[in-house]
Amino acid sequence: MGLNALDDAQLAARVAQDIPDGAYVNLGIGKPTHVSGYVPEGREVIYHSENGILGLGPTPPLGEEDPELIDASKRFVTAAPGAAYFEHSDSFAMMRGGHIDIAVLGAYQVAENGDLANWATLDETFPPAVGGAMDLVVGVPSIFVMMRHVNRDGSPKILKECTYPLTGLGVVNRVYTDLAVLDVTGDGFRLVELTDGNSLEAVQAVTEARILT
Repeated sequence: MGLNALDDAQLAARVAQDIPDGAYVNLGIGKPTHVSGYVPEGREVIYHSENGILGLGPTPPLGEEDPELIDASKRFVTAAPGAAYFEHSDSFAMMRGGHIDIAVLGAYQVAENGDLANWATLDETFPPAVGGAMDLVVGVPSIFVMMRHVNRDGSPKILKECTYPLTGLGVVNRVYTDLAVLDVTGDGFRLVELTDGNSLEAVQAVTEARILT
């Protein structure tokens, strides 16, 4: 593409910058799980995993993993001081009941009106996975999406309309990709920032939806 792209660690650190002190934040499966390792200095953020953990810490060092302590991605995690463990029913009650401030989710596609598609691709060789995403998008007031800007074949994931089955209608507030940060507004995607070294013209060329400034 000839574009500067953040790696997963850099993207996680960028998302973490926008999470305010004291927030309760669900981290979705995949790339979002890395965000817990990048809490800015001076902030306390309480991270939630839908399999029943409140108070996720960063990824443990290699060789120091606890095989009985994993998140919803089955990724090894640590527990922050004061962490709590509970069953799925309690975890989903938190998600559905408005007790989580922000959810950071992955996505296959996001549309300019904030529609989210992140559970099925219609590829029969890649089974769908509903998980708790539908509960999160109706129960959490702020939805951040963390994703690659384009598919492996270069096709856009930031679209005018989603073509995959929807997780939620008009639920996304902000999209963080390896190429740019975009807000979802009533007029469509509005540019927050570009990854250093990228031009708006170059990012727009790999984006189906129009990017407003």
